[in-house]
Amino acid sequence: MSNIIKSIIFGIVQGITEWLPISSTGHMILVEEFIQFTDITPRFWEMFLVVIQFASILAVVILFWSKIFPFGKKENSGAFYIKKEIISLWLKVLVACIPAAVIGTLFDDVFERLFYNSVSVSIVLILFGIAFIIIENRNKNRTPKITSLAEITYYTAMIIGFFQLIAAIFPGTSRSGATIIGALLIGVSRTIAAEFTFVLAIPVMAGASLLKLLRFGFSFTGTEAAILITGMVTAFIVSLVVIRFLLSYIRKNDFKIFGYYRIALGILVLGYFLLV
Repeated sequence: MSNIIKSIIFGIVQGITEWLPISSTGHMILVEEFIQFTDITPRFWEMFLVVIQFASILAVVILFWSKIFPFGKKENSGAFYIKKEIISLWLKVLVACIPAAVIGTLFDDVFERLFYNSVSVSIVLILFGIAFIIIENRNKNRTPKITSLAEITYYTAMIIGFFQLIAAIFPGTSRSGATIIGALLIGVSRTIAAEFTFVLAIPVMAGASLLKLLRFGFSFTGTEAAILITGMVTAFIVSLVVIRFLLSYIRKNDFKIFGYYRIALGILVLGYFLLV
C-alpha cells in the first residue's frame, strides 16, 4: 500500500473521529498497528498526527463562519461594525482554553509519557462511554438551561474548559467528548454543547498544530510533503461531512450510541493489545 493511500486512510479516520465524541487518539493508535508509513521518521509521524488536525479546524471555520466572524457590514452605508455577541463568544472561548493551555503546556511531555499507551486509552474510552450513557439517562426528562451560544456564561465556559483539561491529560478521552460531557452536566443543550465544542477547537487545535510544526521545522522531503498535504485535504473534506451529520443527528437523538461505541472500542483495543 502506498504512503498516499495510507495518508488518505488516516485523513478519513481523523476527519470522522475528531468531531464525533469517540476519541481520535484511540482510533489512530489502533489504525497505526495495521497501517504504518514507510521511509518516514518517528518525528515526522508525531508532527503529522497533530498538524493533520488543522485541516479539520478549517472545516469548522467554513461551516461556522457566520457565527464566529466578528465583523459585519451595514447594508445602507457599507460601513463595517463589530458584532459584540461574537466578541463575547471568543472571550468565553479563551477563558475555556486557559486550564488546558496552562497545564497542558507545562506537563504535556509528562502526560504523554504516563498515559499515552493502549491500556490507559482503552480504560478512558470505556469510562467516558459509560459517562455518556449515565448523563444522557439523567438528562432524559430534563429541560436544558442553556439553548444558545449567547447564554453561555464565563463561569460555564470555565467549567467546560476544565473538562477539556481532562482530555489533555488522558489520551482516549476525546476532546470533543470531554467538553460535551461537561456541557451536558451543567445544563447545556446537546446542539449548543456540540457547537461550543467545535468553536473551542479552533484556537486549541490551531495552536497545537502551529507549535508542532514550528518544532519540526518547515524542511520537508517530497514524500513527507505529499503525505501531509494528502492527509490534510482528506481530513478537511471528511470533517465537513461529519460536522454536518453530527449537528443534524443530535437534534433528534442523544449521545448514548457514541457511549456504547466507546465501550466496545475500548474493550476491543484493550483485548487486542493484551493478546498481542
